[in-house]
Amino acid sequence: MTRGTYWLEHAWLGTNTEPGVLVEVADGRLTAVRTGVPSAPPGAEVLRGLTLPGLANAHSHAFHRALRGTVQVGSGTFWTWREVMYSVADRLTPQTYHALARAVYAEMALAGITCVGEFHYVHHAPGGTPYADPNAMGEALIAAAADAGVRITLLDTAYLSSGFGEPPNDHQLRFSDGSAEAWAERCAVLKERDHARIGAAIHSVRAVPADQLATVAGWAEERRAPLHVHLSEQTAENDACLAAHGCTPTRLLADHGVLGPRTTGVHSTHLTDEDIALLGGSGTGTCMCPTTERDLADGIGPAVALQRAGSPLSLGSDSHAVIDLLEEARAMELNERLRTRTRGHWTAAALLRAASADGHAALGWENAGSLTPGALADFTTIALDSVRTAGPVPRLGAETAVFAASAADVRHTVVGGRQVVRDGVHTLVPDVPQALSAAIEALRG
Repeated sequence: MTRGTYWLEHAWLGTNTEPGVLVEVADGRLTAVRTGVPSAPPGAEVLRGLTLPGLANAHSHAFHRALRGTVQVGSGTFWTWREVMYSVADRLTPQTYHALARAVYAEMALAGITCVGEFHYVHHAPGGTPYADPNAMGEALIAAAADAGVRITLLDTAYLSSGFGEPPNDHQLRFSDGSAEAWAERCAVLKERDHARIGAAIHSVRAVPADQLATVAGWAEERRAPLHVHLSEQTAENDACLAAHGCTPTRLLADHGVLGPRTTGVHSTHLTDEDIALLGGSGTGTCMCPTTERDLADGIGPAVALQRAGSPLSLGSDSHAVIDLLEEARAMELNERLRTRTRGHWTAAALLRAASADGHAALGWENAGSLTPGALADFTTIALDSVRTAGPVPRLGAETAVFAASAADVRHTVVGGRQVVRDGVHTLVPDVPQALSAAIEALRG
């Protein structure tokens, strides 16, 4: 059982920043949060800087991290990028995926991320043959998160076709269970753990036939589990859906019972006014991934309109061109400024909530993402004396975090009361760069 006391030099408490905050931890949860404590009492762990709730990365494809630096140059589109991505997916095994994901999740912890939503669809061996353990790849990801000291929601993904009415291509055979019913049977074997929850995902409307969408949605509803779906990331998907079904992807999902408060649409870039009303009116969440959306030239999604319509916002690093939730939060605002040529669409506090509490909620961890008694003891501390953060007074906590700091400023990360990152060093994976290099080299070898 994890017990301890932390003295936080400055802490963002959701609406304001307080100096001198003492938090007590028992059984991995915050049992007390006391403000106005000018100095650390004997035995307390001192965290100097600005402490925030742990950040939630609501959309991850861990193996995409192997593409960083190799696909950012040259011409092409999302679809040409996808072919390079498939070449990495083809080489994954349970062992190499565990090694890579462990290093990637450790990189996330170094960036202040305490929980990751892994949108997982590489299920089987190349060619589609199941492993002896049909969930070997998912179990590798769950183990990797434990080894890196972070929480995970495994969003096990149904991926059954290459397009409307088309069978999986050669690359996609290892993604497919053949039917939504077979997908559901395999997923039912997965077990939750203290650090891991099991959710569901529909890869996209082009990858799950319309008559099988309800099966995936029903599986998630029965378990009250989160359900995520790539939604309208590319106009080509919208055009194909209109040709096949006479409606937009959002309308197709609505008509088959997929939308709702436990559902999150990822990207939601190219939407009609009716789509926005359907998503907001149903309470369906939206996960924006600005660094990936700009890297892949997807476009800028209507995040402001979605939130105003009633869609809660969360953030993800998706392809891991960048792993920095503070940058994702900042980019969402700055993208909107570019699109509208006006400023100030969200407060810094609202952006930080999207990166923390609302992200955790989208992943099924409603009791995380805040520094309040009873919440999970997950938090991260950024330096206030780096070349990026020096200058702003500490009381500008959310503003400093979102508009000045970066992942490089994270000094400490605590998950369940255990210090996973101390003084900028991961306590479980001491040499994260070497672990990343070795894992990526093994895939290339």
